[in-house]
Amino acid sequence: MRRSCLRMRNLYDRKKLAADSGKAGTGFAPGTGGNDTAGEEYDCMKVRVRFSKQGMMRFIGHLDVMRYFQKAIRRAGIDIAYTEGLSPHMIMSFAAPLGVGLTSDAEYMDIELRTPIDSRSAIDALNAVAAEGIVVTGFWQIPEDKANKAMTLVAAADYTVRFREGRRPKGDWQSGLSHFYAQKSIPVIKKTKKGEKEMDLRPLIYRLSVNAGVVSMQVSAGSVDNLKPEFVMDTYLNSIGITPEPFSYAINREEVYADKGKDGKRKLVPLGALGQEICL
Repeated sequence: MRRSCLRMRNLYDRKKLAADSGKAGTGFAPGTGGNDTAGEEYDCMKVRVRFSKQGMMRFIGHLDVMRYFQKAIRRAGIDIAYTEGLSPHMIMSFAAPLGVGLTSDAEYMDIELRTPIDSRSAIDALNAVAAEGIVVTGFWQIPEDKANKAMTLVAAADYTVRFREGRRPKGDWQSGLSHFYAQKSIPVIKKTKKGEKEMDLRPLIYRLSVNAGVVSMQVSAGSVDNLKPEFVMDTYLNSIGITPEPFSYAINREEVYADKGKDGKRKLVPLGALGQEICL
């Protein structure tokens, strides 16, 4: 932590000196959001941001969430890095965008900063301009190599699933869940864009339990094997003779993980744990 803080202090001092000397821009005031990196190289800092998405914001799609953060970052005065070229845009990417209608306590976004800011100040600044339903809860410096991009790291996610009011199945639907999870194989037919394919659901479910009507699960996520929690619930209920009604589930994503295991042994680590808090 001390080494990271020292690095950020040195970076801050260098940029402040350049700004005071009138060398930090090409016509734009530093930090105003103009493309003042033209012709000059900046030592950008890569940052991972964690935020929650609750309430009415669950109906906002991924592209609108991205636009929201573009505006929030400008209003918060955070000096984000831009791409080069004729149409510069903020360097920003998201890990496993959330489906419309789902809530989350752990959404992740990677950005790059031209001017460092400490974690606490950044969180406070973003939350001060936040819309209701979005709360920033983490802000960490992450390694600068491409292998640490959030969107490529995603390997698993935790979810909780509840039935919406009036949509809970009649009778005992909970007692069979442990037997369903204990099976060595759960063959299913999954619909895809190219048609239907047969697959085994069981290797993609890492944890599954129920307590007081709330189902908790940890499942595979990411670009390779992305398992939706509603598909797990539908498969289970169908296996015990229950046909779920449309829009029966209230789903919340609790955490998103990277797999840092080796030799086929899974070692799941929250995406936020891969960074360090920034202190200046």
